[in-house]
Amino acid sequence: MITGDGSSPSTPGCDCLAHRFGNAADRPGRRARYGSDLSDAEWALVRDLLPVPGWLAGRGGRPEGYCHRQMIDAVRYLVDNGIKWRAMPADFPPWPRVYAFFARWRDAGLVAELHDRLRETVRRAEGRDAEPSAAVIDSQSVKADATVALASRGFDAGKKVNGRKRHLLTDTLGLLLDVLVTPASTTDRDAARVLLPAARERFGRLARVWADGGYTGHLVDWSTAQLDIVLDVVRRSDDTRGFQVLPRRWVVERSFAWFLRSRRLVRDYERRPDTGEAVVLWSMTMLMSRRLAARHQCPAAKAGQAA
Repeated sequence: MITGDGSSPSTPGCDCLAHRFGNAADRPGRRARYGSDLSDAEWALVRDLLPVPGWLAGRGGRPEGYCHRQMIDAVRYLVDNGIKWRAMPADFPPWPRVYAFFARWRDAGLVAELHDRLRETVRRAEGRDAEPSAAVIDSQSVKADATVALASRGFDAGKKVNGRKRHLLTDTLGLLLDVLVTPASTTDRDAARVLLPAARERFGRLARVWADGGYTGHLVDWSTAQLDIVLDVVRRSDDTRGFQVLPRRWVVERSFAWFLRSRRLVRDYERRPDTGEAVVLWSMTMLMSRRLAARHQCPAAKAGQAA
């Protein structure tokens, strides 16, 4: 049964764009039941940050037939649990519809738009400027599944990994600024020549980037001369044995650890590199929405205890 406001009893209070202006009122809702589902507190924060679809902004296209919250929950379930698309649980919309939603948001840059809005909100909540002035860069080599074509994979001789490499640029909080997925044979310096100019164009305040020894050489002088960015290489001492936390470099290493909580990112299963980049963005939106929801709930919980 559909209520007067267009929501179903199993999605109380749902007022996503598809419900309000599309034809999602004809579709049954679902009750949150998985750990990856958006909580009501998360949805209250994310709902206002959602990109406006083209059909609603007058750019044409067909209105969505499913609730945005259902679709986002389905994508989050896939990213968090690492399932195949065809293994989507039956209480979500049909997997071809979920994949079409994922592909549309990937190709139109909508997931990147949502991610960037969440990052700015988290930075403001932490008392930072919405735009970073410093960043950390590093890479991670991961094995590729058999579905990854030979043309988009390579061999990392240093890590002895046959697969792909994720190049990350994060702010000093560990929040993602940009990601680039390449064959594992791509050097860190070559990837940095793609990431750093793009970051300099997007973030006008960016002035310093910390990196490890893989970024030494002409890249340091090039970034200073061409981009007006100081590339500060944090070196590991030759006398150090075992694990050691290095200043600034540990920030991006922690970000890699955050991503590996999402099973879809333990390996690279994606045929297209930009799909792998989109999965990284979805993983980070999960982390940020949960962090924001926890921050908003803590003052309320303290107020309740005081009362």
